[in-house]
Amino acid sequence: MKMSDKTVELKDYKQHENDTGSADFQVAVLTGRIRELTEHLKIHKKDHSSRRGLLKMVAKRRKLLDYLKAHSEERYQACLKGLELRR
Repeated sequence: MKMSDKTVELKDYKQHENDTGSADFQVAVLTGRIRELTEHLKIHKKDHSSRRGLLKMVAKRRKLLDYLKAHSEERYQACLKGLELRR
């Protein structure tokens, strides 16, 4: 599977035209970065500093998803389905 198959379409997660801060959008951005970094780490197995950054991004995405679930179940489910995340 190539990265081009799993690219995240950010405009689908914006609440309005200039949206950059909503939880949906932040989760989508983090998911894209996590997927890129995961591919990088498959090749560069000893890159521990990047692995630490990946773990921090995954934790941040988890917290944002928890927030989204607590405040809007519909948006949470839409994020999970649209980004193909397991939960």
